[in-house]
Amino acid sequence: MRSYATGIATPLRTALLAGAAGFAITAPTAAFAQDEDGPELGADTDSNVIIVTASKREQTLQETPISVSVTTGETLENAQIRDVLDLQTVTPSLRVSQLQTSSASTFIIRGFGNGDNNFGIEPSVGVFIDGVFRSRSAAALSDLPNVQRIEVLNGPQSTLFGKNASAGVISVVTREPQFEFGGSVEAVYGNYDTIVLKGDVTGPISDTLAFSIDGSYQRRDGYGEIVNLNEDINDRNRWSARGQLLLEPNSDLKVRAIVDYSKIDEVCCSVGTLIAGPAAGAIVGLGGQFSPPSDFFERESFLNIVPTNEVDNYGGSVQVDYSTGPLSFTSITAYRELENFFQSDIDFSSVDNSTEVRDQKVETFTQEFRVASDFDGPVNFLLGAFYFDESISQQSQLQNGTQIRDFFELLAGADPVAVLTGQPSLFNQVEAGLGLPQESIFTTALLSDENFGFDNEAWSIFGTIDFEPVDGLVFTVGGNYTDDKKDFALSQTSFDPLANVNLVDAFIVGGIAQALAIPPSQVTPAVINGFATDPNTAPFFQGIAAAAQDPAQNSLLALQPFQFIPPFLGVPNAVEDGRTRDDKFTYLLRASYQISPEINVYASYATGFKASSINLSRDSRPINTDFIAGPGNSTILAPPSPILNAGLAVPNLVSGSRFAGPEETEVYEIGLKAQFEGIGFNLALFDQAIEGFQSFAFTGTGFALRNAGKQSVKGFEFDATVNPVDGLVYTFAVTYLDPLFDSFPGSVLGDLTGVRPAGIPEFSIATSLTYTHEWDSGTRLISRVDYNHESNTAINNGLPTFGPNNFTREVNLVNTSLTLALNNGFEVGAYARNLFDDEYILTIFDGVAQNGTVLGYPNQPRTYGGVVRYKF
Repeated sequence: MRSYATGIATPLRTALLAGAAGFAITAPTAAFAQDEDGPELGADTDSNVIIVTASKREQTLQETPISVSVTTGETLENAQIRDVLDLQTVTPSLRVSQLQTSSASTFIIRGFGNGDNNFGIEPSVGVFIDGVFRSRSAAALSDLPNVQRIEVLNGPQSTLFGKNASAGVISVVTREPQFEFGGSVEAVYGNYDTIVLKGDVTGPISDTLAFSIDGSYQRRDGYGEIVNLNEDINDRNRWSARGQLLLEPNSDLKVRAIVDYSKIDEVCCSVGTLIAGPAAGAIVGLGGQFSPPSDFFERESFLNIVPTNEVDNYGGSVQVDYSTGPLSFTSITAYRELENFFQSDIDFSSVDNSTEVRDQKVETFTQEFRVASDFDGPVNFLLGAFYFDESISQQSQLQNGTQIRDFFELLAGADPVAVLTGQPSLFNQVEAGLGLPQESIFTTALLSDENFGFDNEAWSIFGTIDFEPVDGLVFTVGGNYTDDKKDFALSQTSFDPLANVNLVDAFIVGGIAQALAIPPSQVTPAVINGFATDPNTAPFFQGIAAAAQDPAQNSLLALQPFQFIPPFLGVPNAVEDGRTRDDKFTYLLRASYQISPEINVYASYATGFKASSINLSRDSRPINTDFIAGPGNSTILAPPSPILNAGLAVPNLVSGSRFAGPEETEVYEIGLKAQFEGIGFNLALFDQAIEGFQSFAFTGTGFALRNAGKQSVKGFEFDATVNPVDGLVYTFAVTYLDPLFDSFPGSVLGDLTGVRPAGIPEFSIATSLTYTHEWDSGTRLISRVDYNHESNTAINNGLPTFGPNNFTREVNLVNTSLTLALNNGFEVGAYARNLFDDEYILTIFDGVAQNGTVLGYPNQPRTYGGVVRYKF
C-alpha cells in the first residue's frame, strides 16, 4: 500500500535517506513529466511535487539538497538521445568527448574529468547503471532502451556511493519488470541510412515473479569518408540485449536479477588536418594524401587501413532489498567483463607508415551492502560497505608500415631521388656508422610490443547521519573511508635498432675507443668508469663528454627526433615494486532548511577522493627520485640514482610517471530549491577544488600522466521549469564556470600555475520548449525543440609539440522532434539533431611524429529521421 508523508520535515528526511539508498531525485525539469510516466516511475503528481517510491520509499524530489539534474525516459525518447554521449545536450554541467575510438570517451562535470584512452586511469566521474559501477567509459556506452531516468550528480559523492568519484556521478536507472503485461517496439529510419530497432516486453510469470526482456540494434553509414579506400568512417553498428527477473514474495522483500550483453563493431573516428606541417611534404613526396585544412568539415580522411573498434561488454547483477520495521537493507552483487580491441592508422594519411593495435580485457567484481533507517525520531542514518576487485590485461603493438623508412628518410633531409629509387641513403650511412645491419632502421615488423597487467582491490565504509532537531531543519554528517590497492606489471620490447642507441653515449664510447685504440665493443662500463676517473685521462673524458653534447661536433644528435619508442624498463624491478597503496577518509557536512513547503535551502562542505592511477602505456617512466637521465638522455653522464646504481638503466631512459597520485576534492556549496504552482527553479553556487588532479595529455608520440598541484573552479548552476498553461513546458538551465590552475608547475606545457584551464566553457546553456496538445480522445501531439550552447573557449592551453595556438570551440546545437501519440498506443514522429548543422572542433592534437602538424576531430553533422513506436 502506498502512503504519503505530510508536513515539512518528514518528506525531507525521507528524501535524504531514500536518495542515499536508491537515488530517485531530479531537477524541476522532471516535475512536469507526462502523466503516462507516473506508473512507470512510481510517481504521483500534483501541481507542485512528484513523489517517487523508488526502493519502496517515498521522497519529495524538490526537497533533496543536492545539485543534480535528471533526464527522464520520455525526454530521451522524444529527443532521440540514444547514449550518454548525447546526454550533454540537455545537461549543461556535463561534457562527454569521444575521440580516437568508439570506446575512448571522457565524462567531465564542472570542468573535471579524465580517463579516456588509458585503462589505468580511474575516471573522476563515476558511472553507475542500476547501482552497479562501470569502471571504464567503454562499459557505459550501451544503448539501454528501457531507461527510466539518468541522474547527473555534481561534485564528490563519497558518502552515497561506495566507489569514490571525485568530480561527480552519472547514475542510469532503468525500469524494473512489471507485474502487468506490457512493452513497446520502436523503429527509426534516418539519414546516413540510420536504422534503429528497439523493443521491450515485461509481465508476470507468477504472482510473485515478473520478467522483462529488452534489446536494441543500431546501424548507420558513416558520416565521414576514407576517400582513398572508398569506405565510410564514423558509422554505427551496435546492439544490446538484457533480461531481468523481479521476485517479490512479500511486501518486505524484493530481489532483482539482471544480465546484459552489448556489442560495438564500428569504424571510428574521423580526423582532419588543421595545420599541415613540414611532414606534409614527405607525405606528398611518397605519393600519399591527407585531408587538407580547407576541407576539415568535409570529414574526409586518407588512411592506409580501415580502422576497427570492437567492444564486448557483458555481465550481471543481483540486488536484494529487505525491509523490517524502520530498517531497510540493500545488497548489490555484480560481475562484469569488458573486451576492447582496436586498430588504427595513427599517422592519418594514406602513406603506409604505422598502425596501432590494442587488445584489452577488464574483469570487475563489486559488492555493496547498505542499511538505512526511517525512524520517527530526530535521528536517522545510512550505513554502507563497498568492495571492488578488478583485473586488467592489455597488449599493444605499433606496427611499422612499408613506407615508414622512406618517410623518415625524407624528413631527415635525404635525397628524394635516392629514396624513391631505393638507392643507399641517409639511414644506410647511419647504420654503417653505428655498426648496425644495413636496412635495419624502421624495417622491423613491429616498432614496439607491450604487455600490461593491472589488479585493483579496494573497499570502503560509508554513511550519513541526519539530525532533525525541529521540523524542516536537518543537519547531515557523512563519511567514507576507502582503502585502495593497485599492483601492476608492465613490459615492452622496442624493436627498432636506432631507438636502442643513445647518441650521446655512442659518441662517448667511440671517443674512448679511439683514445685507447681499442674496438668500441671493448668499451665496457668498467673501462668508461676508469677512463673518467683516472687523473691522467679524466680531462680527455670531460672533453669527449662536452663534444658529445654539441650538435656541431656530434652529428648523431640530429637523429634524436627519430628515436620515438626507446627501450622500456619493465615493472616490477629491483627498485620499483609496481604497487600503489592509498587510503583516505572523506566527509560531508550539510545543513538544510525547508523554509516553507515550496522553498528549501542548504549549505554543504564536502571532500572527495580518487586513488592513484597507473599509466598503462609505453610512456610509463620511473619517477625522478628513482632515476634522472643525463644530458641527451645519456646513461653514462646520468647522476647516481637507485635505478642506475642497480644496473637497470636502459638506453634513452628518462624519468616521468609510472602513476599519478590520488586526487583529493574539496567543495563548498550553497543552494536554493523552490517549487511553486507552474514554476520551479534550483540554484547552486559552488567553489570546488581538486588537489593532485590527474592530467593525461598526448605529447605527439605518447601520453604523459601528471598530477596538477591544484585545479579549482568557482561557479553556479541554475535551472528552471515553467508550466504557464496546460501542455506547455519551458526549461532553462545554465552553468557558469571560472576554472583556474592554482598550481601546475609540472605540466607537459611547462608551468601553468595561474592559467585558466582550456576546454572549459565559461557558460553552458541547455533550454527546451515542449508543447503537448491532447484531444478528448486521449491522442496527443508532442512537439519539442531544445538548444544547447557552450560559449567560445580555447580548446587547449597549447600543444606539447606545436606549442601555443588559437583554436577555439563554440557550440550552438538545435534539436527538435514532433510525435503524434495515438490513444491506441501507436506513435509516429520525426526528429532532427543539430538541425542547423553547426560545425565545431571537438579537440586538437599534435600530428603523430609530425612536428608542426595539428590534427583534430570534427563534430557530428545534422542527423534526422522518422520514428514509429507502439506501446502495449
